Parts: sequence; structure tokens; C-alpha cells
Amino acid sequence: MTEAAALPGQPRGGVLSGPATDRAVNVLAPNPSAMTLDGTNTWIVAEPDSDLAVVIDPGPLHEGHLAEVVATAGRAGKRVALTLLTHGHPDHSEGAARFAELTGSKVRALDPALRLGDEGLAAGDVITTGGLELRVVPTPGHTADSLCFHLPADRAVLTGDTVLGRGTTVVAHPDGRLGDYLDSLRRLRSLTVDDGVHTVLPGHGPVLEDAQGAVEFYLAHRAHRLAQVETAVENGHVTASDVVAHVYADVDRSLWPAAELSVLAQLEYLKEHGLI
Repeated sequence: MTEAAALPGQPRGGVLSGPATDRAVNVLAPNPSAMTLDGTNTWIVAEPDSDLAVVIDPGPLHEGHLAEVVATAGRAGKRVALTLLTHGHPDHSEGAARFAELTGSKVRALDPALRLGDEGLAAGDVITTGGLELRVVPTPGHTADSLCFHLPADRAVLTGDTVLGRGTTVVAHPDGRLGDYLDSLRRLRSLTVDDGVHTVLPGHGPVLEDAQGAVEFYLAHRAHRLAQVETAVENGHVTASDVVAHVYADVDRSLWPAAELSVLAQLEYLKEHGLI
């Protein structure tokens, strides 16, 4: 077993940019950081025999990146006909308006403030651009407006920040809520069990070959962290910053502000359920 295969979700090694499935190609944005990992994954999704493509998460407002996304689609003989957003964080959505100018495409999102055009996105919607089938899966929790896109033909799901290719996701309190996030993970687990989804195409990090293993790891991780936070509070660590210093002591300190958001979400969840 390779080292990658031993990790949760079995991350695919090699270069992140390029074809990932028969219908999905990644163009990696040049915005690496502790929070964005290698950068934002901008996904071009299309039927192999179609000249129309859908782009998911154009990424930051970076002219070179946006031009490369257009060029990558063009080299494959495809025109970008529609842009979709998994959620509104700037590393995924900031370039959307400019990208719409470059491509003439509409932008569809759950949040009306992010849309360009009359149509939004909602649970149960099915995108059929160029014969492609993408099913909208509501997955609030990381943010209130988070969505995933199920690509049945490739037995894949595009997860934005709900499931990452490496590490775990911040529940971005107060917009993100832990109860919603746990429900969303269970919804994704149902896709792996009932709909045969085996590949995760994340918003950051490598492709995951074992979708069910990734989601199960996320659920177990959240349960473990929640128990740690509950114990920390019982031991007198009352504020979110105190809990972070106690529970996340092994995490890079540059990530503590993000960890504090997740702790706030966990504290809210514990209070709502009468556990603290």
C-alpha cells in the first residue's frame, strides 16, 4: 500500500491540474496558503462529445488564472456556457463576475448576491448543459450557502470546501453550523452508499479515490473533536481561544484563528444539545 492510499479517502498523487475523470478537468489557481492548501481547484466539467462546458468555482480574481481556465476549455474544443459556485468564499467566487465577462456565461449560486442571471441553485436542481448531468446537493455547514454537485456519469461528487483533498474543513461560525455540517456529511455518505459515488473532486487538494472512506473519516474526526471540546469545557477551558490552545495544541498556530471558528460552532452545538 502506498503512503497516499493509507491516508483518509486515498488521495491521488501527482500533479493536481489536468484531467481527473472522463468529464472533469482541474485548473489549479495560483493562490496557495495554509487555508487554501495548494490553491483553489477550478473544475471544467463537460460531456466528452459536447462543445459546451460548465465551470465550477472560477476562483480568485486573478486574470492569468481566469484566462487559463478559458484556454483549457478552448484547447478541448469547448466553450464555457455556465458557471456554478459551491459557496461564496472569495477564493472560490471572487473571480466569477470577471469570468462571466470573459465567457459570456451566467453565474448560478445558492446566494442571490453571487448570481449573474435570473437562475439560482436549489436542492434537487439538475444541470443539463451540453448533455451533462450535474445534480445539486445542498451541503450547508462549512457555510450556510455551501453546495456540492453530483456527477453521476463519473460516480463523482464535487465538494467545494465541504470535503477537502487533504486535512479537514473549518465550520465557519457563525455562518457555518456544526449540526448542519454533520447532516451534510451524512447526505454525502448516502451518495457513496446508495448512488455509487466513489470519487471526490474537492475545492482544494488532490482528488480522493475513496469517497466513502473520506466522509467516514470526517464524521469520526468531528465526533472526536466534539468530545475533546466537551471535555475541555468540563475541565475549565471556557472561552473559544482557551479551548483551541488546549485541544488544537498540535496544530500549526497560523491555523488557530480558523480553528477558533470551528470551536465556536462546536460550543454552540454542545449548548443547543444541553451537553455543556
